[in-house]
Amino acid sequence: MAQHATDRLLELKQKVGSCIDEAKDGLHRLSKDIWSCPELAYEERKSHDRLVAFFSEQKGWTVDSHFKLETAFRAIWGPVGGKAKGNKHVINVGFLCEYDALPGIGHACGHNLIAEVGAAAAIGLKALVECTPDFPVPVQVTVLGTPAEEDGGGKIDLIREGAFDGLDVVFMAHPSQEDASWLPDVAEHDVIVRYHGKASHAAAYPWEGVNALDAAVLAYNNLSVLRQQLKPDWRIHGIIKHGGVKPNIIPAYTELEYYLRTPTRKDLPIIKAKAEMCFRSAAMATGCEVKLEFARNAFYNVLQNLTLQGLYELNGKALGIEFVKNEDVLKISSGSTDFGNVSFIVPGIHPYFYIGSDALNHTEEYTVAAGDDKAQFYTLRAAKALAMTTLDVLLCPELLQRAREELKEANLKEERALKGASEAKHCGGVAQH
Repeated sequence: MAQHATDRLLELKQKVGSCIDEAKDGLHRLSKDIWSCPELAYEERKSHDRLVAFFSEQKGWTVDSHFKLETAFRAIWGPVGGKAKGNKHVINVGFLCEYDALPGIGHACGHNLIAEVGAAAAIGLKALVECTPDFPVPVQVTVLGTPAEEDGGGKIDLIREGAFDGLDVVFMAHPSQEDASWLPDVAEHDVIVRYHGKASHAAAYPWEGVNALDAAVLAYNNLSVLRQQLKPDWRIHGIIKHGGVKPNIIPAYTELEYYLRTPTRKDLPIIKAKAEMCFRSAAMATGCEVKLEFARNAFYNVLQNLTLQGLYELNGKALGIEFVKNEDVLKISSGSTDFGNVSFIVPGIHPYFYIGSDALNHTEEYTVAAGDDKAQFYTLRAAKALAMTTLDVLLCPELLQRAREELKEANLKEERALKGASEAKHCGGVAQH
């Protein structure tokens, strides 16, 4: 890149940071309001309405308040799709907001800050382009409000409804205990297991009953034994949600909920088949009936996009971010997210950012940290790094093309892995006969 172009890019990056700073008070109020009214997946009505109002009150945004899902929204600024003046292709940049909370402990994963990051990066980019008459490329800024990340997978619902169609690149950032451009979020599928037995008096005539709790306990123990044969980076964990009514009544109904995780989506069918045998064998041993209800949406692993990750790290370092280098942290699964499914269809990144606290996600301490004023500096810094990375992609077309090619290659690799896993499973089944 010529020196003039480099200097111009640096100037624009400084300006986009200033645009975000100018809006910091309103962004802080937005985040605090969402934090103050924690709502569960698909029930985020107040948070949804607050975000819709935030964008509707600002000039230039076109807002769809119930976009595809009741508590989803879309806000658009700029020329929509196709070609702009001069027959130039409009680059559609997406920013994602999450805003659902956890049962009992509120915003213990900091989704109020995710919403703030997405909103901040979007309005910063919009403000920059508006005040730069000679901005070299036509830009559409799209903000998607994506509900139900903690339970259900709203982004997967939105993918199914075509909400991500037309996006050229997509960004979001997630609060954590460290700054990382990527952590290994893994594939996940959830299942609810219901055992139906027969009630009877546990002291007078227990032989008349069929004990559903015995089935639940056997299933739990079956899975505990199965862990010996699981790969080290596979995970099975669950709870007994319903275990009976009274000790003197043979339980006629029990219910378990389990999460099944593997590093990549190709192994999900394998771990599901193993778990299902554990559940069904427990029913067979006790004489219970069993019903398995797998979640509608399976979460995929997050595909790395090294091009976008590298840009985010460079911009983050310029802002003073110190990215984690500990390999033990970088190799350990950080959980699962429905952004993984997005990463298979649009080039994008899902970096993590420190918020000024060493508290762990999904704890009461993290709920406090996510609402603390101290988190604001770090949250807006992450938003600036995302906006600056967006400028790299907009002003250097070869970088966007590289990110697209990287996604295409990653998908081909995943497809080969899926095919290989399917063939291995088939061959294994034949060999058993």
